[in-house]
Amino acid sequence: MKKRKTLLHLWTRNYVITLVIGLIVISIISVMWIRHTTLEHRLNMTVLLGEEIASRFVEVNGGEPEQYGDVPGYVTERNELLNLESDPTIYITAPDGTIVSVSDNQKRLFRFYIPSKLIHSENTVQQLNFDESTVGSYYMVKTPILFYEQLVGWVVLIESKEVLTKVNQEYQLLLIIVISLGLLGWAAIYFLSKKFVKPIEQVAFAAKQVEQGQYDVRLPDELGEQELYELVDSFKNMTDRLEQLESLRKELLAGVTHELKTPVTSISGLLQAVKDEVVTGEEAKEFLEISLKETNRLQHMIGDLVEFNSLHAKQFPIRNAKMEINQLINEQVKQWQITQEEPVDCVMKPLDNDLFIQIDSARLQQIIVNLLNNAKHSFDKVEARIEILLRHKGNQLEIEVKDNGAGIREDEQKNIFERFFRGEEKKYKVRGLGLGLPFSKLIAQAMDGDLILKESSEKGTSFLLTLPIYK
Repeated sequence: MKKRKTLLHLWTRNYVITLVIGLIVISIISVMWIRHTTLEHRLNMTVLLGEEIASRFVEVNGGEPEQYGDVPGYVTERNELLNLESDPTIYITAPDGTIVSVSDNQKRLFRFYIPSKLIHSENTVQQLNFDESTVGSYYMVKTPILFYEQLVGWVVLIESKEVLTKVNQEYQLLLIIVISLGLLGWAAIYFLSKKFVKPIEQVAFAAKQVEQGQYDVRLPDELGEQELYELVDSFKNMTDRLEQLESLRKELLAGVTHELKTPVTSISGLLQAVKDEVVTGEEAKEFLEISLKETNRLQHMIGDLVEFNSLHAKQFPIRNAKMEINQLINEQVKQWQITQEEPVDCVMKPLDNDLFIQIDSARLQQIIVNLLNNAKHSFDKVEARIEILLRHKGNQLEIEVKDNGAGIREDEQKNIFERFFRGEEKKYKVRGLGLGLPFSKLIAQAMDGDLILKESSEKGTSFLLTLPIYK
């Protein structure tokens, strides 16, 4: 069996991978941005340094080229003042680019003169790319030396790109920030996921308990997350419903067993009495007639079970034929009235206009008879009355069966379509398996319709059968 990993492990791992990739991308972009801004800042400072040196030469030497001198001390002083963090090579040149002076202890890229195209370029800052013998890239900053608006020379500062972009403290700070964000993100997702996963683990554990038949499960009541609350609440409602259905199943199984056992016991006792000649003559015939009635009732109950199982397994044929609905319902109601031992006041309100539909008349009669029998057994009043109302709404036919009986108890209404269910009042008054309403609902659904309890109270009960009208 494949070993599965916990949700906490998967979420934490995937988040950490995403976090690390994101931080790496951010770090690369940050390093590039730091290098770029550092380069721009230092080039600007180098430009300022060149302007300072040019002004200083004019001020000290009066613009005489032959008096140009070396300025290492001045440059160092200015570097510290401007916080340039570099020591560029400084060239003092004549107007044509001939080198007059250069700072000491620096790598000299130009020995005697600076190329004219560089000196006369309009760009103050220029990037220099030499041949393969020169390692790295360099930047050149040139500033004119003006004496009474006359060009008397140039101050040229050259520094390598590597030095200009070199930073240490910023990278260390960036590394600390990235590591801190990584640890904080991992801790946050771990503890948040742990809090989120805990109720799911509790629901999973409770599901295992339900699987083992233990319906008394405990789950947290107070959850701030809407989705988790709905999950837990739905599971608790499902568990309560399963517990009710399991209790109902045991009770109904016992009832069905009793209903099937009673006629068998009765038949066995009656036939044994006749066999042993405990009764003879007319009394023996009466015992045999009672046995036949009980046998017929037993056969009827077994037939109901077989039909119900066939319908539930979708092996129940529906044979539609074109019928006029007013005439069909009227005939079925009259047939039912004739078979009743006592007359029942049953009124039908037909459709205003004749309507022909495709319907399985035999299956529809089963539903109508079940609803009428159900209505008849609810009477506890002297003036009992049943109404059958037909309505045509859109592409549906509605058949409502109303009675003025005692009604169905509110706590029993949700279970009336459960197989083998019989209410407390009917359980002791009516013999049967409790398959009438569930069977009728399945037939209605097999015909693409439905059967619902519309309303029930002390004033009576109303069932609504809906069937499609095919054109």
